Amino acid sequence: MKTRTPLNLPPAPLRLREDDDGYTRVFDPLRKKWIVLTPEEWVRQHFTSWLRSEFGYPASLMANEKGVTVNGTKKRCDTVIFRNDGTPLVIVEYKAPDVSVTQAVFDQIVRYNMELHADYLIVSNGLNHYCCEIDYNNGGYRFFDKIPAYQELISRLKLTNG
Repeated sequence: MKTRTPLNLPPAPLRLREDDDGYTRVFDPLRKKWIVLTPEEWVRQHFTSWLRSEFGYPASLMANEKGVTVNGTKKRCDTVIFRNDGTPLVIVEYKAPDVSVTQAVFDQIVRYNMELHADYLIVSNGLNHYCCEIDYNNGGYRFFDKIPAYQELISRLKLTNG
């Protein structure tokens, strides 16, 4: 198997296999299927594992490659984390480790969020991770110093919404 770029994430218990077509595949426990292991998928699998194991994000409320229509065009959000009522709480956008996290990446996730209206946005290339909270009342946003735990996000919403 090919050596992968080391990430700024803890090791993840990935299930990998080498197929006859020469591709390495990883089993995605959220989609419950084998996926070609691209550099972006390498980041996605490590990041979602980290969210579940370190920060208590429930796998049952997470979806990878969630379809969304933006300006009449079908797109896919890399990961969406939902509240218990099924509404989006967090959108996560991944890039390969060799792709810089730029304003264009934030513009992309903001376009998705215009449709989904999540309260939090996360962007990661596996090396650098950013999380911000959207302030819909004042039309702004606030970046966190670190990725918050799932319960912290839920508690913040309860405080904000009373």
